[in-house]
Parts: sequence; structure tokens; C-alpha cells
Amino acid sequence: MNSKALPRQINNIEVGVYECEIHLKFRLIEEKSLLGDREQLLQVLLDALTEGSDDFLETLQASVKAQEVSEFKASPQMRRQLMRLRNSVDNNNSQ
Repeated sequence: MNSKALPRQINNIEVGVYECEIHLKFRLIEEKSLLGDREQLLQVLLDALTEGSDDFLETLQASVKAQEVSEFKASPQMRRQLMRLRNSVDNNNSQ
């Protein structure tokens, strides 16, 4: 995941912890050898989905759910990152 997904130049930013669920169903024309490497396959699928349907990818169903959850459900590493982001926002607002 991109660690720079949150733009830091926005002054009144509020951050939280979210659980996201994505269900996708599609047809794909791809090399058979790719199906053995889950990480590489996931990256290829994400790249293909961001570019949209074409002659090699046919989206059949897509649904996305996201809901904010208590930050205490996050890992200690995520909670530390959340504190850093909040402190960064506080420091930017006080300058």
C-alpha cells in the first residue's frame, strides 16, 4: 500500500482507521504461470482493474464496503502511524 496516500498539505485533515472489503468477479486472459504467484497476480489484477475493462479483462461484479472502526482494533504499528499523522497535522496547524 502506498504510505503517501494521505496528502499532508491539507490543513484540516481528519484521519481514522477503516476496514475495507472488496469483492470482485471478472474474467481475465493471462499467462498460466502468473497464477502460481499470488503477490504478482494481485498486482497484475489491481493494475488491470485501475485501467478498466478491455479485451483482456471483463468485470462481472464489483462491490466495495468501508467502515470506520475503533483505532484500538488496529495493530500497534498502525496506531503509531495514526498518532504520527495526527501530530503532523497538529504541528502544521500551529505554524
